[in-house]
Amino acid sequence: MNVGLLGRKVGMTQIFEPDGTAIPITVLECGPCTVLQVRTAERDGYHALQLGFGDKKRKSATQAERGHARKVEAEPKKFVRELRQEAAVDGVAEGQTLTVEVFNEIAHVDVIGTSKGRGFTGVMKRHGFKGLRATHGVKRMHRHPGSSGPSADPSHTRKGILKPGQHGNTRVTVRNLKVVRVDPTNNLLLVRGAVPGANGGFLMIRQTNKV
Repeated sequence: MNVGLLGRKVGMTQIFEPDGTAIPITVLECGPCTVLQVRTAERDGYHALQLGFGDKKRKSATQAERGHARKVEAEPKKFVRELRQEAAVDGVAEGQTLTVEVFNEIAHVDVIGTSKGRGFTGVMKRHGFKGLRATHGVKRMHRHPGSSGPSADPSHTRKGILKPGQHGNTRVTVRNLKVVRVDPTNNLLLVRGAVPGANGGFLMIRQTNKV
């Protein structure tokens, strides 16, 4: 089974090792998650577990969401995602609740989330361009990208040229984060390092496939 859960980013803090070394820690509220559906190769063409995290008010849920959750006698969920599996999963049934204890034997995880959106930004902030010289004669061009395409041939900007545009608000995967602590009492998972998104953002946490 490819172990994974859904959760929420609580925030960052630090803990100290016995020798006094500070370790940056991200606290994740991980589960409990309800198994809404078990995908099978015979019926769906692939193996996966569909999980739901966080109860949604029934009046805020659509009729389809309420009906889907009702099949497993659960409340509609705020965050629903599927975790792909390489083969059929034994011991996990629809309607079952998975908790953070599934990570007890896991040393490293991948965390998938949506990065903070920073709106429309220029090339210096978006791509790290150096910019032009901010000296006499440059006028107000020192944050411009400069020339970005050829002239007569081919008379257009080639595909892949770095330009200003939307920065952030994209799916980001941070791989191979070390699991520092599992707290089943409070449904918390402590990992070393930073994860994408703002505090309170929804995340997918899965066993890493990086070796």
